[in-house]
Amino acid sequence: MAFPEFFSRIPTITLRDPLAELLGAAEGGLIEYSFADGVKLAGHSCPTVAGAWLTSVRALRALYGDEIPVRGNIAVSLQESVDTGVAGVIASVATLLTGAAGDGGFKGLGGLHVRRGLLKFGVAGSVGMTFTRLDTNATVNGNFRPNLISADPRLGELLPAVVHGSATPAEKRLFGELWQDRVKRILIDHGDDPAVVELHMLQG
Repeated sequence: MAFPEFFSRIPTITLRDPLAELLGAAEGGLIEYSFADGVKLAGHSCPTVAGAWLTSVRALRALYGDEIPVRGNIAVSLQESVDTGVAGVIASVATLLTGAAGDGGFKGLGGLHVRRGLLKFGVAGSVGMTFTRLDTNATVNGNFRPNLISADPRLGELLPAVVHGSATPAEKRLFGELWQDRVKRILIDHGDDPAVVELHMLQG
């Protein structure tokens, strides 16, 4: 399995999952997640997946500071409804990192480690994604602004041929390279850019 080289340069994040610790799945409950894990989950790498990853990681760091974030201790809400645009893709990446799940999530053990109901869609009042620590009620809103990182104009020129199946192997290869170049610029060149992911502490 070979991912683009820049995947290895994207900072990982380590979370502590008390449920994983309880069930013996990870020593100390510590699990390291990489952007490649998000790509495996989504099945592709694109600006949406990159933005969801970056927003989630930066929101967790804002909520926990120097502490290791606790997976399963964070509720996530999206302004968009579940059937709007790419809301489902964004939410799946957030779920990967936070454990927050909708109606199909884990019910818990004896009332503990409940993940169900921690992910909500169509919540008014903020743009993008909102993350809330269940133990402190500290809340941060993260808004990803992909338009600040423009795509290579050649992508638009190649897209019709790619979509209609008339692109040559060289054109398809170039399309993929240009597509991933934008993802790289989002995550590597602008990974800490406060304008690309706007964070606002709402409580806490």
